[in-house]
Amino acid sequence: MRPYVYITRKLSDTVIAPLRQKFTVNMWGHEEIPVPKDVLQSEAKKADGLLTMLTDAVDESVLSAGQQLKVVANMAVGYDNVDIQAASREGIAVCNTPDVLTDSTADLTFALLMATARRIVEAAQFVKEDRWKSWSPFLLAGHDIHHKTIGIVGMGKIGAAVARRAAGFEMNILYHNRTRKTEIEEKTGAVYASFDELVEQADFIVCLTPLTSETRNMFTRNIFQKMKRTAIFINASRGPVVNEQDLFAALAAGEIAGSGLDVFEQEPIHSEHPLLTLPNVVALPHIGSSTIETRTAMMKLCVDNIEAVLTGKRPKTLINKEWLQKV
Repeated sequence: MRPYVYITRKLSDTVIAPLRQKFTVNMWGHEEIPVPKDVLQSEAKKADGLLTMLTDAVDESVLSAGQQLKVVANMAVGYDNVDIQAASREGIAVCNTPDVLTDSTADLTFALLMATARRIVEAAQFVKEDRWKSWSPFLLAGHDIHHKTIGIVGMGKIGAAVARRAAGFEMNILYHNRTRKTEIEEKTGAVYASFDELVEQADFIVCLTPLTSETRNMFTRNIFQKMKRTAIFINASRGPVVNEQDLFAALAAGEIAGSGLDVFEQEPIHSEHPLLTLPNVVALPHIGSSTIETRTAMMKLCVDNIEAVLTGKRPKTLINKEWLQKV
């Protein structure tokens, strides 16, 4: 029998055509509705490969159910939704989609920073609501971006790409990371800072750190109170790195000037979410890498990784290197 591959969202036939040529492929029939957990578990029991989304909880119950499961290709650069230790115990390769989304996510991150600083969403709505009656000196006045200080928390590939964009705006660049990145410092003029130094000095604090036990709830009321009252906080990493109640309180109290968010603790959020009641918040529906070109490249990379593992080859973007010792 041909190996069986299950895909947890509806993808284009063109993208998955290489899988259909070699394997039996089944796919959840919805593009916007996540696959239910019981369906995922049931499919995992008979699957040799899974192509999953960042919204799918690929936990031990799913991985242990897959008695013949060999690979999970997660369509995201982050993989906090996959139990890597359980996958390694079960001899399952786990792959992600780095690199192909770096520039698109950096574009969106900087666009979110600009939209928040210059009140672009608020201004567009102002015009649509026919509230623009005349020019005035401080009509919807925002904050300058050029020559300001940006603080990047998490100087991975996306962080480095944001730093390059910030350099183009002649910004002063601070960064905090687990390790120094001397090459990025040389190319962009970025300066390493402690976490406290960064949040105290930066005009824009941009969070691009992965979600780990160390980064969960990294940004709390205490941290927001250390920021400048004119500071703008941008999160394009994962929602749980921020305590949202604390962020709301800091914004409502005027302890920081604004926030641009592409991610939230629980997604999707709804219109009654407290942060959406604030005029100084720009909220997006987790679209960091959402361009046609980039999402297509991510899908193709997942397909390539699944095909590689199921044909006895090393996948391009293996996360759990210990898997190599079991094959």
